[in-house]
Amino acid sequence: MSIFGKIKDAIFGRSAHAETAPVLPTAAESTPAPSSIPEPVATTATPVGGTGQAVPPTSGASAPVTSATSSVQTVDVAAQLDAAVVTSGQKLDWRHSIVDLMKALGMDASLSERKELAEELGYTGELNGSAEMNTWLHKALLKKLSENGGKVAAELLD
Repeated sequence: MSIFGKIKDAIFGRSAHAETAPVLPTAAESTPAPSSIPEPVATTATPVGGTGQAVPPTSGASAPVTSATSSVQTVDVAAQLDAAVVTSGQKLDWRHSIVDLMKALGMDASLSERKELAEELGYTGELNGSAEMNTWLHKALLKKLSENGGKVAAELLD
């Protein structure tokens, strides 16, 4: 998996797991055996006004409306990273440092990892861990997270 993919999963996964974790049935709520599930009952529709059209019978409850398109989840990147810093127990400045951002997520922030991330994101300068490279990398990463469904404050994208 790419370094960006790991970062995205660490940030978006934190939110997704907290909000959309599936609820699995307990032993007491186990799914009934297929033989105990009743077969659907065929019903005859009632003709409407002699037009030959039929209206299906209703049970009084409306069926849920579903959309053909799935909703895109927006993740508050700052909130997720702030929570990651708290969890890490370290004093990290992820808002200004790519190294601290990666550390907050429990990732390897070594020069080799940052070089790989820089190459993934299209950095064309020297891959030497300079302040210029790290600053570019931090901004490019936040921009890429924003483009992939992350909510990132404008001041972090400038």
